[in-house]
Amino acid sequence: MKTNKLIYWISTGLLCALMLFSATMYFTKYDMVVGFFQHLGYPTYLIYPLAVAKILAVIAILSRKSTLLKEWAYAGIFFDVILAFAAHTIVDGGGGTMALAGIVLVIVSRFLDGRVFDKT
Repeated sequence: MKTNKLIYWISTGLLCALMLFSATMYFTKYDMVVGFFQHLGYPTYLIYPLAVAKILAVIAILSRKSTLLKEWAYAGIFFDVILAFAAHTIVDGGGGTMALAGIVLVIVSRFLDGRVFDKT
């Protein structure tokens, strides 16, 4: 049980750090991010809403107040990293290392969340 809890907190911490790092980049390095979005074929008007959504997802996961909200946050992050990985793979022929790390982290965090904090 302690091993599961440790792995959960490490994976969740790294996942949240990844999401907060990218959200911070969206706000502080906007021009650079616009270039990335255009290169990958995504509309640039998504940058700020996506940054806010990532921050809210981290808050929902760490606050643990609402199970439904937490599940939606995990789903949103999962779709975000899947689409990022697909875009990098299709456009660049690879280079989606951080997205792949995000996929692994969200799966491990969500899987262990049910095992570590299950009340039944």
